[in-house]
Amino acid sequence: MRIRSVTAFTDVTYPLETASLQTAGEALVTAKQALVEAGYEVQTTRLATQPFPAALEQAGPAGAAELARDVQALAFVHEIDYVALGPVRLDDPAAHVEVLADVLGTAENVFACVEIASRERGGLSLPRIRRAAELIQRVSLLGDDGFANLRLAALANVPAWSPFFPAAYHGGGKPCLAIATEAAELAVASITRASSLASARQALTQTIEAEAGRIQAAVRRALGSLEVDFRGLDFSLAPFPETRRSIGAALEALGLPFVGGQGMLAASAFLTDAIDRAEFKRTGFCGLMLPVLEDTVLAARAAEGRLGVTELLMASAVCGTGLDTIPLPGNVSVDALTAILADVAALALRLDKPLTARLMPLPGKQAGDETEFAFEYFAPSRVMNALTEPLGGLLAGDETISLRSLAERE
Repeated sequence: MRIRSVTAFTDVTYPLETASLQTAGEALVTAKQALVEAGYEVQTTRLATQPFPAALEQAGPAGAAELARDVQALAFVHEIDYVALGPVRLDDPAAHVEVLADVLGTAENVFACVEIASRERGGLSLPRIRRAAELIQRVSLLGDDGFANLRLAALANVPAWSPFFPAAYHGGGKPCLAIATEAAELAVASITRASSLASARQALTQTIEAEAGRIQAAVRRALGSLEVDFRGLDFSLAPFPETRRSIGAALEALGLPFVGGQGMLAASAFLTDAIDRAEFKRTGFCGLMLPVLEDTVLAARAAEGRLGVTELLMASAVCGTGLDTIPLPGNVSVDALTAILADVAALALRLDKPLTARLMPLPGKQAGDETEFAFEYFAPSRVMNALTEPLGGLLAGDETISLRSLAERE
């Protein structure tokens, strides 16, 4: 397995002060070197800030693009590969959402996100969901291929300190650091060598615990006396577009005839349960990740028309992070995007779990067209279909509604 990211979390100011980023950069370099010495390949180092509107209390939304450029430039100096500006929260003015297209257009190594639902901040916001849908549509036009939406996500009920982008953000306090894994291959290996479901689960849980223990020990030793806390591991079964590193391959190895068919929910729950049984210091999602374009088998099943948005939403109920790298027609309507995001938001609140949506309308493409990206983390696929009928009646309004979780039922 590989380390997807070593992510540092810190607050930033505007105008930008250098001290916090210098501290973060030193911690990242030190932790990465320790992990390499422990035998891991580390793909990226990353920095996540607090929700960026909090850094712009004086300047307002007009300062967002300059803040993004400044943070990106200083991150480069400290050998940090990518930066996530913390989300626009539900209680932040909508003007902060509007500037994110400029942010993503001016800083190519910066990621951003918009909160569409939060138990702490009022529930499910229909107007914020629609603004997020409009933003996704605008961001899709920043280039000819729709690739910029890789750096944008809608967040539903997502807490701070996940090291996976774009969802990463700092929740306050002293700087800290967390690890994101790329661990789908552990599931493939555990299942293909097992003689029963019980032995497969036991092997996967034990392997996760062993790898997590090695990672934690290396990072804690490396941080030593640095004024940076170790927040934990997001030990998610994230894939890479090779069959041996495919979470889709792991699901089918369990016995699914194909990912997207009946039984997918049971298989997804089984793998997530194996992660839940492992003991390690947790942060972030710690679940099953199903990013269509980042997984060879998922991309193939989507291209075959066997895996769609509905099936991925169902799986999100028992496992991972929501809808991720979903290739959609370039002319997908704001209404269609709004309906998809509303489903993600409702699922997150009712189940009281974090979910994200990273939707990628591809300009000039229709459902069934081949996707074409010169990007090593993407597998070839086809554009997925999106229903175009808009929400109507009360669901087309501008309310923010609270939804009680299933656990809160009397």
